[in-house]
Amino acid sequence: MPRPATLIDLWHTTLQMSLLAVETHAVMTMRIMGMAGLWNVGKSENTRMVHEKPPALMKSAMNAVSASMNGARPDQIMNTSIRPLRAKTRSNSNRLAKRGPKFN
Repeated sequence: MPRPATLIDLWHTTLQMSLLAVETHAVMTMRIMGMAGLWNVGKSENTRMVHEKPPALMKSAMNAVSASMNGARPDQIMNTSIRPLRAKTRSNSNRLAKRGPKFN
């Protein structure tokens, strides 16, 4: 049986969820600005944003099921399910931020 979650464990989970929300918002903003011609995005960005979601969500779900079947605490299950989603939002946010706004 796992040890009970501490306040630090719960804080870490809340932080990961918050970072996921912030990164998601940043990526959506840059992509929408790209569609409006205000941000430099690649020609394949629209296709990319559709094709990247199913594998990330599947990995997230598999992580959650695996953790829960192994007797993990709820915060551990949440953290393991957030990990692949954060990896994708973090990489997208960094990639799009480097491209920057369009000034023409």
